[in-house]
Amino acid sequence: MTFTAKNLERAHAIIAQYPDPHSAILPLAHVAQDQDGWLTNEAMAEIAELVGTSSADVQGVCSFYTMYKRRPCGKLVVSVCTNVTCLVVGGPEVLHHLEARYGADDDVFVEEVECLAACGNAPAMQVNYEYHEHLTPEMAAAIVDDYKSGVLHARGVSGGSK
Repeated sequence: MTFTAKNLERAHAIIAQYPDPHSAILPLAHVAQDQDGWLTNEAMAEIAELVGTSSADVQGVCSFYTMYKRRPCGKLVVSVCTNVTCLVVGGPEVLHHLEARYGADDDVFVEEVECLAACGNAPAMQVNYEYHEHLTPEMAAAIVDDYKSGVLHARGVSGGSK
């Protein structure tokens, strides 16, 4: 069994909220990722069993969304937008600066994302799903450092919370 006893109880409560158990796949994937820091194959199999579908169905749903990590990642997930507006005003420079700075840091997972819907204050990034906008590469690194040191705290969960 992948879910802790507490999270299995949460899972059953979540499933009970939906007339069709398949509708609980996404919130259950969040529970699994919050618990382990990423969405394991075992967790997807358990979710499939709980909602009465196949592991392939759960994997297909979860692979569509970039917020589900299907491999281990650091305690800080740093998502940098490089879509059109961010591309024009420095998103790629922010991304490359963070990749170079944190590439060997196991606690920081830097990823390129298609769009964070923050075009009005581009370039933008998220750290554990907390928005940060109107960035320079140096500002972005200072923000990540603030999360690493505990000055900033993300409400989004990553890195596991067993």
